[in-house]
Amino acid sequence: MKEFTPAPDSASIVSVTDRVKPVALGMGVTSVHFLGPRAAFVGGEENVAFVDDKGEVTTVAVHSGGILSAAADGRRLIMGGDDGKVVSLDAKGEVTLLATDPKRRWIDAVALHPDGAYAWSAGKTATVKSGKNDEKSLDVPSTVGGLAFAPKGLRLAIAHYNGATLWFPNMEGSAEFLPWAGSHLGVTFSPDNKFLVTTMHEAALHGWRLADNRHMRMTGYPGRVRSMSWSAGGKGLATSGADTVIIWPFASKDGPMGKEPAMLAPLPARVSVVACHPKNDILACGYSDGTVLMVRMEDGAEILVRRNGTPPVAGLAWNAKGTLLAFADENGDGGLLEL
Repeated sequence: MKEFTPAPDSASIVSVTDRVKPVALGMGVTSVHFLGPRAAFVGGEENVAFVDDKGEVTTVAVHSGGILSAAADGRRLIMGGDDGKVVSLDAKGEVTLLATDPKRRWIDAVALHPDGAYAWSAGKTATVKSGKNDEKSLDVPSTVGGLAFAPKGLRLAIAHYNGATLWFPNMEGSAEFLPWAGSHLGVTFSPDNKFLVTTMHEAALHGWRLADNRHMRMTGYPGRVRSMSWSAGGKGLATSGADTVIIWPFASKDGPMGKEPAMLAPLPARVSVVACHPKNDILACGYSDGTVLMVRMEDGAEILVRRNGTPPVAGLAWNAKGTLLAFADENGDGGLLEL
């Protein structure tokens, strides 16, 4: 990664863009993940497309309708659909039915825990399945917007209207409500388990320091934040929603409170998705005009991966080693870059 320079010359730009293996999936894409050595492109309807490092595509049917939610841990991908089903897909392409909502409600959100537990939501109900234990469910005040497991312990964050709920499924009476007015959608724990951050329907993030539930307001975006990604060391949270990548500092015990975010990779287009490298302080970002960049977080040095001129980038993902980058736009046209 030392080839990054503050202003790459035209030869270096061509060398990187030319190394991208084109991927044409022929379907709309909502997110990208890696399962083992293959990239998994989640479609908006019914299918997931596996792409290997040679660019060969294999399509697997996973739902009988729209795919509404997805989460992956490198070994498996779980998804929820408008068919009321929760399914998993492993690296071999095998599909397993995990759950069916008894009322056939839409599965709006899913989450995966490192130990194999998983969660899903339908309407106001969040459900967790852990190992051989029975399913456990919790109703929250309004429709669930997002789910996330804490990095340590079996604790689930549930985003909803007017705040978030923290829940230990294996402990009775353990639900804790964190209030903040507005509609909360996506949710994430910091890797050190000290902070919780939600995306909102408004053009803002909101956070809580979990030691004392102190509020953290993260505002100033021109548009809604739809993508978040923690840096490799967990010291920064990269976000979409502006014409630059906004990175909030989380290195201190106060997180971003009283601090300004870093703003990297400005373009005359809005950032649509971000993905931090798993090992180094590098990120990939996709824009509303189809541009894909790699950016060094230390000094903002950029390398062009894909030029503009397509629909918005819908998904970005690194493999576990950080040696492959996969991306696709909303129409399913994208690529693989081996570093």
